[in-house]
Amino acid sequence: MSDMEHDMNLMDLMERFSTPDKARTHLEAILWPDGPVCPKCGDTGHAYALKPKEGAKTHARKGVYKCAECRRQFTVTVGTIFEGSHIPLHKWLIAVHLMCASKKGISSHQLHRMLGMKYQSAWFMTHRIRYAMKQAPLLEKLTGTIEVDETYVGGKEHGVGRGNYRTEQSNKVPVVSLVQRDGIARSFAMERVTFNNISPILRDNIHQLAHLNTDDAKVYARIHPWFPHHRSVNHSAREYSRKEPSRTVHTNTVEGFFSLIKRGVYGTYHHWSKQHLHRYLSEFDFRYNHRGVEDGARAIAAIRLAEGKRLTYKPLTKGA
Repeated sequence: MSDMEHDMNLMDLMERFSTPDKARTHLEAILWPDGPVCPKCGDTGHAYALKPKEGAKTHARKGVYKCAECRRQFTVTVGTIFEGSHIPLHKWLIAVHLMCASKKGISSHQLHRMLGMKYQSAWFMTHRIRYAMKQAPLLEKLTGTIEVDETYVGGKEHGVGRGNYRTEQSNKVPVVSLVQRDGIARSFAMERVTFNNISPILRDNIHQLAHLNTDDAKVYARIHPWFPHHRSVNHSAREYSRKEPSRTVHTNTVEGFFSLIKRGVYGTYHHWSKQHLHRYLSEFDFRYNHRGVEDGARAIAAIRLAEGKRLTYKPLTKGA
């Protein structure tokens, strides 16, 4: 993949890959840099494109390959989020680019209007792209200085009362984020923020010798035995940063990350349901973790993550 394609903006994408055939060629170059890969046997370099034969009753579709080893026919979309979709590939690539380039996200309604498709199709497409953005479970734990904090996202559910009385029930969902300074973010939706819920997340994702920074919330009070370098800032006493001989203690980085999420909720999406919250968090984690590259390179990274992932409509609507 050339540097020019990594720096590609939306206009370049729309001009160079304006048809499904051009988009498919671009997708093949991203997912198959060393030639077609059979999704069944994993063989590389022995597949060939099927071409229509003279006098044949049926014609091979464009982009169909056949593996010389296992004899299976396949296309570049098999085993990806694009498989089985009736949405043209060039619209998929534009949608991926827009979601990767929009700092606060882009709504399904906006894509439905911009790309000329049904809202239901745009909604299904955006969730599949978010599913692709989910990072695979990492074997390495976060090191260095890690900031941890919790916030609440979602909306409010208003009850109906009598007369001047009205009850209000919170529908916000707690989110815990782990942000590595000058590094990556990992976010988790939770039922409740308690020590028993949060401590396994910290132990599974953060190296024991990392410099862990939190606020003075009670859920972190008993975490010190697992993290001897744990420090906290006392927000209750208006302490927001403290210098120590070997480090600066604060949670400003993770709070800055939360501000991106909150602006996305209030300004773009307006509401996130509990059922799909984890995919929205994957989207914001992905953009944050690839913040140091151009929009085109970020879109290519998202497309590469789409390989080996499928999300069909039924499990999506049932919250699987």
